[in-house]
Amino acid sequence: MVDRKENIPVAMGLLAVILFFAASSSFHVVRGSDDVDDAIFYESFDEDFDNRWIVSGKEEYNGVWKHSKSEGHDDFGLLVSEPARKYAIVKELDVPVSFKDGPVVLQFETRLQNGLECGGAYIKYLQTQESGWKPKGFDNESPYSIMFGPDRCGATNKVHFIFRHKNPKTGKHVEHHLKFPPSVPSDKLSHVYTAVLKDNDVSILIDGEEKKKGNFLSSEDFEPALIPSKTIPDPDDKKPEDWDERAKIPDPEAVKPEDWDEDAPREIIDEEAEKPEGWLDDEPEEVDDPEASKPEDWDDEEDGEWEAPKIENSKCEAAPGCGEWKRPTKSNPAYKGKWSAPYIDNPNYKGIWKPQEIPNPEYFELEKPDFEPIAAIGIEIWTMQDGILFDNVLIAKDDKVAESYRETTWKPKFNIEKEKQKAEEEAAAAIESEGIAGIQKKAFNLLYKIADIPFLSGHKQKIIEIIEKGEKQPNLTIGIIVSVVIVFVSIFFRLIFGGKKPPLLLQATVEANVEKKTNTETSSKQAGGENEDNKEKEETPNPPRRRPKRDN
Repeated sequence: MVDRKENIPVAMGLLAVILFFAASSSFHVVRGSDDVDDAIFYESFDEDFDNRWIVSGKEEYNGVWKHSKSEGHDDFGLLVSEPARKYAIVKELDVPVSFKDGPVVLQFETRLQNGLECGGAYIKYLQTQESGWKPKGFDNESPYSIMFGPDRCGATNKVHFIFRHKNPKTGKHVEHHLKFPPSVPSDKLSHVYTAVLKDNDVSILIDGEEKKKGNFLSSEDFEPALIPSKTIPDPDDKKPEDWDERAKIPDPEAVKPEDWDEDAPREIIDEEAEKPEGWLDDEPEEVDDPEASKPEDWDDEEDGEWEAPKIENSKCEAAPGCGEWKRPTKSNPAYKGKWSAPYIDNPNYKGIWKPQEIPNPEYFELEKPDFEPIAAIGIEIWTMQDGILFDNVLIAKDDKVAESYRETTWKPKFNIEKEKQKAEEEAAAAIESEGIAGIQKKAFNLLYKIADIPFLSGHKQKIIEIIEKGEKQPNLTIGIIVSVVIVFVSIFFRLIFGGKKPPLLLQATVEANVEKKTNTETSSKQAGGENEDNKEKEETPNPPRRRPKRDN
């Protein structure tokens, strides 16, 4: 007989093995990447951030952070929940990240679910607390090593990359901004931002595609340059009083010519001008409006003597002019203006003065930047939009690790969002197309009903032919409707007022209208924009002739 107690240890061992494999399988499913062990830091926000991230206690940072799902996904992130607020939250690292041990890769996702008109969605990689900050006092003055991420407001539209570097000569930290950074994607999809710091270079990637590369030591890539200039203008140097910066001076020996008349006018009366034939000397340019009448409520004592408004004199329209004719003026050939001495080279010219250069006391040399270690990750932003979602914050030593995370955490979501966006755009286009087609169908059904009206029976066949032509070319719909309605109304009035014959002229107008639109369609396809320009010129009426105004 088998002792059941002896089987208990065996069963417990099997149960432990099963639980071990189950736990291992479960862990593999929820982790963001198989390279999780290669990450220095990784935050998926699968769990609530409470007790792990610290919200700033500063009064001005009153925006509420929420642990929320990304729209359309079961994936959680850190959500900016209210518009027009300041937000600040920080996560301390277990061990500071040093830049001296090789490459460093910074990566995170953001999704601007309500767009971004004015606000930031960047991350600050903070220095150690010994530099003068505390988690509960985290604000925009807290010293950081690197600031990286999207920012848009007004003319600003960039993915920032800013690093703070300590000048070894002065001990001061200076912010160095990446020149010509990439712009922020304008959609509402999830995007992943990556900064790869390797040797003396930084590469900025958006969705895994390199958008910008810069060299930390190059003045072409960062402003201000990391390495200061060797010399600077001497702040104590002063320009000598007798220093002459004038390259040209008035010729002191020049004399005004005797025949130079400074008082001669710029213009004189044209004595050769003749009054145009037909000029109406006795006719005023404006006359009282004969149709105007004094308002009934006009009070001469309060409003003054009433005068009719003026209108243009119709007699002057066909004449070259009205009223007293005066000779016009012309440029005075004797006019020379105010005389001034010509300029000559200045014999005392010494050039533009500049202070002398002296050695720059802040100048230093280095082979690679000396970044401060990253001790915490902080998000400190001011934004007018809510719905900004942060997710999958990563720090790694290898860009292949970052790529693995992008493939497993970001890309599946992005593909789903992209397909949804495409489907929504196609649906909207289909609705718009169906809407236009539906309107056209209703319009043609109405026209067929008009053709069936008894008193139009004599013209039914002609109207139907026009309608059928319009059905083959739907772009003619509006023109056909207008034309048929004109015919309908015209026939209706002719019948009411005794006419028996159809208005052939209007019927021809319908056909001409359709034919004109058809010809226009054909010619525009053959000749493109040139025929459109010609058509505009033909249809634009000549401007009304304006009467020349006499000079007073």
